[in-house]
Amino acid sequence: MSACWPALPDDACTACTARTACTAAEPEGGPHTRRGELVGRATERGRIAALLAAARSGRGGALVVTGEPGVGKTRLAAEALAAAAGADMITVRGRAATVGSPVPYRPLVEALLRLARAGLLPDPDELGGYGPVLSRLLGDPRDGTGPGTGPGAASPIMVAETVLRLLAVVGGQRGCLLVLDDLHDADAGTLAVVEYLLDHIGHQPAALLLVAGHGPCAAADLAARARRRGDAEVLDLRPLSRPDVHLLVATELGIAPADVCPELVERAVAGSAGVPFVVKELVHDLAGGPAPDATCMPPVPSTVADDVRRRAGKLGPLGAEFLGTAALFGQRFPLPVLEHAIGRDHGELSAILRAAVASCLITPDGTGTQWYAFRYQVAAEALLDGLGPGERAGYARRAVHALTALHPGLPGAWCAHAARLHEHAGDTREAARLYGEAAGRAMREGSVERAVVLLARAHRHLGPDTAPEVRATVLEQLLDAVACSARFDLLPAPDSVPDTLDGDGDGGHEQDGAGVAGGEHAVPARRRAALHARLSDIAALRGRPAEALRHLETARKLLGSHPTDDHATLVDIAGARVELSRPAPDRLRTAARLTHRALDTAQRAGLPDRACTALLLLGQLARERDGLLAAAHFGQARTIALAHRLPVHRMSAEVHLAVAAASLDGRPERVEQTRQEALRMGLRPLAHEAGFVLALERIRRCEFEAARDRIREGAADAERRGLAGSLAVLRLADAVRCAHQGRRADMEEALERLAPLVDAAPGVRAMSYGLARAFCSLLEERHDAAGQEFAQALAYDAENPATGGFGKHGVILLLGVLAGRMGRRHYAEAAGAGVGGIRWNHQFTGLAHAVLLGREGRSDEATAAAGKALEAAAPYPMARRLCLRLAARAAYEDGWGTPVEWLREAEEYFHGAGLRAVAGASRALLRGMGASVRQRRTGTEQVPPELRRCGITVREFEVARLVAERIANKDIAGRLHISPRTVEKHVSSLLQKTGHPNRRAFASATRDLVPQGVPTGQA
Repeated sequence: MSACWPALPDDACTACTARTACTAAEPEGGPHTRRGELVGRATERGRIAALLAAARSGRGGALVVTGEPGVGKTRLAAEALAAAAGADMITVRGRAATVGSPVPYRPLVEALLRLARAGLLPDPDELGGYGPVLSRLLGDPRDGTGPGTGPGAASPIMVAETVLRLLAVVGGQRGCLLVLDDLHDADAGTLAVVEYLLDHIGHQPAALLLVAGHGPCAAADLAARARRRGDAEVLDLRPLSRPDVHLLVATELGIAPADVCPELVERAVAGSAGVPFVVKELVHDLAGGPAPDATCMPPVPSTVADDVRRRAGKLGPLGAEFLGTAALFGQRFPLPVLEHAIGRDHGELSAILRAAVASCLITPDGTGTQWYAFRYQVAAEALLDGLGPGERAGYARRAVHALTALHPGLPGAWCAHAARLHEHAGDTREAARLYGEAAGRAMREGSVERAVVLLARAHRHLGPDTAPEVRATVLEQLLDAVACSARFDLLPAPDSVPDTLDGDGDGGHEQDGAGVAGGEHAVPARRRAALHARLSDIAALRGRPAEALRHLETARKLLGSHPTDDHATLVDIAGARVELSRPAPDRLRTAARLTHRALDTAQRAGLPDRACTALLLLGQLARERDGLLAAAHFGQARTIALAHRLPVHRMSAEVHLAVAAASLDGRPERVEQTRQEALRMGLRPLAHEAGFVLALERIRRCEFEAARDRIREGAADAERRGLAGSLAVLRLADAVRCAHQGRRADMEEALERLAPLVDAAPGVRAMSYGLARAFCSLLEERHDAAGQEFAQALAYDAENPATGGFGKHGVILLLGVLAGRMGRRHYAEAAGAGVGGIRWNHQFTGLAHAVLLGREGRSDEATAAAGKALEAAAPYPMARRLCLRLAARAAYEDGWGTPVEWLREAEEYFHGAGLRAVAGASRALLRGMGASVRQRRTGTEQVPPELRRCGITVREFEVARLVAERIANKDIAGRLHISPRTVEKHVSSLLQKTGHPNRRAFASATRDLVPQGVPTGQA
């Protein structure tokens, strides 16, 4: 991605035209800030528009724009100037000096000079007795004054009245806008003039827009007085919201918001706190560069760094030391530790604190005074970058001594703070130790994302003299955290992992994806085997089966003759996952055998974490075969995790239990709750697994837009993180979404996107046929094609068993029973599998049971079984109607159920969904049963659903509305311009279709269905 800054037109800064003295203003933040579309200021722009409209009508007014540096005050003023110029108003702008000695009335003089350059300045004679004041303001040589001395000779009152009259003359009939910027730097005379203008502008065709900073100054006091008196409205600009930051990033890049790299948005939001100037500069520096590294932030944009350091420099030497020490802690810092480190008490630092807060560099963090925070993250980074090496080390040593003195033992989060300070002090060994300890605490608390970042920092600081056992421990923890979080970007680089961590002693030398290189025996071979097992798991997660197999083979070779060692549990679990990532008919059985062996070993060795891992994997392997057994495994894992305080394993069990429960009751709310919890913990692969389940559930419920959004969001994250398996199933879900809407072309396109990923998730081949292609064919009434596609799904499943459902125990059974290929034995197998009771499957298996009962002449039992099946189908609109359409013929022929009502319901649904083939097939079946079939004509949607299901046509509904009003046939004929004989036929048809004995009964029963007093259609 590369930055694409909007170019200004050639005349963007040509201020002098026939109608305006200034139509453009330099954006706030300096010449490097690029002016694009204004984002997130709709309310403020509305107030400005009202101010300008009032000025054009002769009712002057004033707005004061305030806010912290970089928030967009000057940018908003530029927008006001452009809006005024667009309304044919005179616009003029002046700015107070920000450098050099103060110049009396500088912003006013600048505004007058702009008018003069544009040829809009009136002749002094037009101002009467105030003409000489104007001349002195401009340093007219004829008066013997120069620019530097002229203004000083005029009193503020005379200058103010001169400017007021000038605005009246210049504004004329079109109105005038005067913008005075940076008034926090203005001299006292200018502020006196502004106060006079605020008092008297109301009767002039002019508007004042005054811009001032947030800090305590005379301009701020003036604005407060004006607001109290009602002379001006104050617009205090707030930072942008997250959606507005996202939109601003997209605007600066010239691309759609959906195309913006999420990491870029995250960095912009976190680094800027919503300050537009900082957002733009961050985008300019980050766009096109590598993704931000959580362990090493990218450089701060020079413009932002200069601005922060300039404001910090105004606080003096003590302020610079205070802020420099604070920056060592990151964005948040503890005030008591800083006071102890600097050797000053709170009273001595209170003036520095007030000044730093007033300059918008820091802000209190929370209700107390113990913690403060930098206004935005890059402010801390800029101050830190500005410290010299010796200065930074000195500050850090004093800070870490203060921290350990105030918090002995470094409890809680203090451990990570101390690690950071040791890192800044150059004590990398102690930094690595403390980072590792802090990461362990984070993992125990369930903060996986934080733990992996801390472990990556710890690993980065391991020196060549670090003991091999310590290296191995840190690397094990890091690989475990990476596998949980999918932070593959934090895997060690090849040159950062010492040779002594790997090698099998036979002289072989191997380089793998995580940078573990071959070498001497530094740690026991069994421990190195466990490291390779972890690397195998990570490779499998990334969809790299060949790499996963290589690591597994190395692990097994290193394990050698110690198959019962506790490290063997990891090797067996890795072996099971490798089996799941490769196509083989016996892969599920082999994976289950290895996992059971790992579970036995873990239980004998007393390893609760590995026992949980094995149980979770066994539950996933059993889910498609036996839902109750799978739930038992998940429940046992949850119990162990709770007993031993293993938050990651507990969360995994919670997600899988929620999925299992939702499959039975059809309620996905708990799955969404656990998915959100997994995301908060940083467990991305687990969250994606839950997201796939939720996407399928939304598809089955025909919530197609919600499913699309979930799939796109999840697929983008999975692709960005390199989770090939998660990406594969989410792309499969997208194909299923299109198939369940009968959109074959879109389904085929989605399957093409899936094709390169099938090796990363072997089971998706069977699912792509059973869940997508075959369903689409059923909606197209291509039953032969659907049968072939289901057969292909079964063939793929035989070659490479899927761990997810694809209709094997549901729709395939129903179709087989209807076709006569399957019977009682097949139904018993499906029902006994434990997954036939899944709610989605039960609608199909239940109807298959009903069909079999009907063939056996047990019509009452068949009707009851169908009722239970259709009750299970209630959450699934499309599948329910498809079941009705499929089972109707058998029900009609064997005399059970209500096939005519079923087909009418199905026809109505499929017609409304635009699925013409299956809707037409439903109509054809109705005709074959001798049932009336309503015509499809314009206005069908006006017929209430209850009447449409009875077969009421549009013309009959027009008659029904008048019958419901108890209007006689003759009058109905007159209103509809048809013959009384035709009305009689329609009334007779209405009574027959609805089952009412007479007109009165029909009118009473349909009073709430048929709108009263609605004009009828034409003949």
